[in-house]
Amino acid sequence: MTARAADRARYDRATAHLDAPLALVDLEAFDANADDLVRRAGGKPIRVASKSVRCRALLERVLARDGFAGIMSFTLAESLWLARSGFEDVLLAYPSADRAGFAELAADPKLAAAVTVMIDDVAQLDLIDAARGEGTEVVRVCLELDTSLRLLGGRLRVGALRSPLHSPAQVADVARAVSRRPGFALVGIMAYEGHIAGVGDSLAGRPLRSRAIRLMQATARRELAERRAAVVRAVRAVAPDLEFVNGGGTGSVQHTAAEDAVTEIAAGSGLYVPRLFDNYTSFSGRPAALFAQPVVRRPGVGIVTVLGGGYPASGAAGPDRLPVPYLPEGLRYDPQEGPGEVQTPLIGSPADDLLIGDKVWFRHAKAGELCERFDELHLVEGESVTATVPTYRGEGRTFL
Repeated sequence: MTARAADRARYDRATAHLDAPLALVDLEAFDANADDLVRRAGGKPIRVASKSVRCRALLERVLARDGFAGIMSFTLAESLWLARSGFEDVLLAYPSADRAGFAELAADPKLAAAVTVMIDDVAQLDLIDAARGEGTEVVRVCLELDTSLRLLGGRLRVGALRSPLHSPAQVADVARAVSRRPGFALVGIMAYEGHIAGVGDSLAGRPLRSRAIRLMQATARRELAERRAAVVRAVRAVAPDLEFVNGGGTGSVQHTAAEDAVTEIAAGSGLYVPRLFDNYTSFSGRPAALFAQPVVRRPGVGIVTVLGGGYPASGAAGPDRLPVPYLPEGLRYDPQEGPGEVQTPLIGSPADDLLIGDKVWFRHAKAGELCERFDELHLVEGESVTATVPTYRGEGRTFL
């Protein structure tokens, strides 16, 4: 029996009393992935990206482990909710236009001490000030650096379209604006190198493209390490008490941690290890989060149909954004239908061994987005479900 077949048997036994659709997290795999992230971080603390987890119980579990400290959130409303729930260090990773949220933040000493907001433009400070109302609390601010690689005099750009702050001088200018402005405290810098951390460099059947990605990423790492260090020097000249410099992501943990200028690493997807993280040479994790759909039809030889399963992930549309049939091994989509909103035909010889009501296990393309489809996660240890915990959705919290 292969390791995957053994996992299937274990998951089927653990959830035999539960009807699909359902989602589970294998805690042994989750904890092993957490240990691997800590190993790769080389002693620097890991700030957990909440959008990649979207379950308070699992955020608490990982933050109780050595090597993890703080949360990187994705909306202001989520940040405030987490702070009210007892999380004491929440970095909002994206700028916000949530005026009601800023009014609440500026009026509450506990929230203002726990939450740090992201900016890359002085206009965002104007919005926060206009939203304050009667709130007088100092708002903690982090500046985001654009990590994109620019070649050929800027005519070629590789990287996400995020912050407009690319050079040390640009970041330092905004740092001075924050420092001069009453009601704000500059406490951090963040730089997410998505073109390194979020792009696999070992694509099955595409050796030339894989080599090109590795070359691009090596060039980008060198350029960013030099520029990030210069940015940190420039900002510390303005704000010598800067508390943190955050960088990285699951796919670049060990490379980012090697930079002296970086004080903490961001990661989250590496806990669940969705399918988009199968294509890296720098690490391999264990799939920890899966969902099951029930077999409801047997249209013919080598074909079964499961209920639902059309859960595409965000990003540029393409086959890599789709979930993949994972257990039993050997099932694939009908190319004419793909995964459907209500039904999904699956083709392959393993279909002939599946009965009505059996479970087919899938892996989502991206990590926490799976939790937007399910109210709860069944936590599996060995061959048992030892707890069932709500996702954000299960707590009535769908922030985006």
